[in-house]
Amino acid sequence: MAKRILFTGGGSAGHVTVNIALIPKLVNMGWDVKYMGSTQGIEAELVKKLANVEYTSISTGKLRRYLDWENVKDPFRVIKGVFQAYQCIRKMKPDVVFSKGGFVSVPVVLGAWLNRVPIIIHESDITPGLANKISIPFASKICVTFPETKEHINSDKVLYVGAIIREELMHGSTSKGLNLCNFSKNKPVIVCMGGSLGSQRMNEILRRNLHHLINKFQIVHICGKGQIDNSYNIYREYKQFEYVHSDLVDILAMTDIVISRAGSNSIFEFLSLKKPMLLIPLSKEVSRGDQVLNAQSFKTSGYCEILLEEDMDDDAFKEAIHNVFEKRFEIIEKMEQSGNNNAINKVVELITTISM
Repeated sequence: MAKRILFTGGGSAGHVTVNIALIPKLVNMGWDVKYMGSTQGIEAELVKKLANVEYTSISTGKLRRYLDWENVKDPFRVIKGVFQAYQCIRKMKPDVVFSKGGFVSVPVVLGAWLNRVPIIIHESDITPGLANKISIPFASKICVTFPETKEHINSDKVLYVGAIIREELMHGSTSKGLNLCNFSKNKPVIVCMGGSLGSQRMNEILRRNLHHLINKFQIVHICGKGQIDNSYNIYREYKQFEYVHSDLVDILAMTDIVISRAGSNSIFEFLSLKKPMLLIPLSKEVSRGDQVLNAQSFKTSGYCEILLEEDMDDDAFKEAIHNVFEKRFEIIEKMEQSGNNNAINKVVELITTISM
């Protein structure tokens, strides 16, 4: 009988991409793969595109760090989600649960623990997110991406595995990317992306300085759902997308430098592709500060330049872009030395061992 694994994680693309990287490997090994997430989260949209993966939705509440009336309702949604997850897992009988984090993962982890199913948690950032902090006591193993994370989790269950990168990312086509955007080979390409939900601040400053930047660059702008502004389509060397799925590999293949937030999964993908980065991390005012730590770690290794949001104005933005472009060969040389830690095989081996 085939081994069965239940994946969970969602709320943002970063809480799904690691799972999507692992799933094809396990399917090819003959595993029966299930996924549990929210009804309308991005995980539902992304996972339902995968063949051979059954998706189950449950109730969930968002774990907010700020005051909101929804905070009153959300504990009840989480309790409902735990009950639903417990019932589904009891019938599903997975051999192991793999949780990438995000608020939807908490009910699944609790439901699995109540059913005595082994749980593996994956943490991408240097410091664990709130959902993973809640889930860690129930886990059998905690996989981490940065070696520094061990200092922030006081547990002998922590295992450093490195970054899990999607295999298809390595097979992008520069010519397909250029054709998709109607760009030429004669001008360098910048990709600007503010995460799966977009960044209004990054969108605004990029567009405000388009007239200057397109003198030297062609620009792909992945701006987030509902954030396209058709008034900028007058610029032939500027291409907008709300979100990019399968075509992203080709867009990144033709890219010379990337402007991005500093979510761990994304920046490690850019590192694997040897794409110099200008990182604009979410500030500590609106997050737990994990992206600032991620960016500082990459800056120390020589993989990026950093522009803090509180320091970001038009002149600083343009100067930072030009600095990264001028240093790109030096940055690529540092990236070449980063090596390949074969994280997918490490995690698959762990999943296989823990399910026995």
